[in-house]
Amino acid sequence: MAHSSTAVRGGGDSSAPARRHTPGQRPRRRGMPAWLVPYALLLPGLAVIAALLLYPLYQMVEMSFHEVGLRQIRAINPTPAEFVGLDNYRSIFESDLFWTSLRNTVVFAVVTVALTLILGTLVGLLLNKLGTKMSTFVVVGIMAAWATPPTAQAVVWKWLFDSDAGVVNWALNLLPDWLSNLVFGRSDWSGQPWFNDTITLYLVLVVAVVWASFPFIAVSVLAGLKSIPSELYEAARMDGATGASTFRKITFPLLKPVFSVLVVLSIIWDFKVFTQLYLLAGGTVNRDAFNLSLWSYAEAFSSPPKMGLGAAIAVVLTGILLVITFVYVRNIIKTEDVR
Repeated sequence: MAHSSTAVRGGGDSSAPARRHTPGQRPRRRGMPAWLVPYALLLPGLAVIAALLLYPLYQMVEMSFHEVGLRQIRAINPTPAEFVGLDNYRSIFESDLFWTSLRNTVVFAVVTVALTLILGTLVGLLLNKLGTKMSTFVVVGIMAAWATPPTAQAVVWKWLFDSDAGVVNWALNLLPDWLSNLVFGRSDWSGQPWFNDTITLYLVLVVAVVWASFPFIAVSVLAGLKSIPSELYEAARMDGATGASTFRKITFPLLKPVFSVLVVLSIIWDFKVFTQLYLLAGGTVNRDAFNLSLWSYAEAFSSPPKMGLGAAIAVVLTGILLVITFVYVRNIIKTEDVR
């Protein structure tokens, strides 16, 4: 009788041997090994990157070794692309347009990155001095410029620098003649064609890109400044340090990781500027104003299209960016190791 009541209460035969764990031994858990969990969590993101970035990059590299034109991309009875090996790359380096485009790309990137970082840092320092409400108001205002699509940016700046109805020419004509002659060497700005000459075209492009890029730098610098302990600045003020020396000895060293990331991102963005240049230049008419991105587009989509050559130019641009980024990041790592 006792045996049956025990079975009812316990739900089983009490005479069955109980499971015992050895002291210090954890019970087994079913599932994937612990070392595999991080890779499993990264897998969806890697799959998206592979689908959206790596596979198109592979297609671009493969296309650069083939001759691809209208016959290869037409919908009805396409002709297989002919493998030409390194002929596309040989054509690139033998062309005068390569060196013109490379010069325009590098000079524009150097000037734009420097101006963007300087202006963004100054605005970030200013935002750090403002009160909370005013700082928020200014941040919202400048971020509107950063959030403006590149196409809209180009349209606005093309209107501002229009030769006949542009605000810039009108404002320059308001300057006193002696001042305009002293600064610019001319006093009449009526009908000034800013987009016909390569130098003035890139001048407008620099202004447009810096205007749209410095807000991101400013907000990033502001975020970095908020992480610096205020005690360091108080100690510097007590020691009689000036603003310039405080920035040089406290702010810049502590924000060096932030500036390193911003420099890399700015180089990548400014090296491959396309939309603003395409719209400001009015298409692919002015070949002297080509950068590598616009030259790649012109070869791939102008008549007759040479998509293999355009893909090869894009591969060269990607390779240049990878080399610059690798060298810069490597120097950063070496500097940090030494320190």
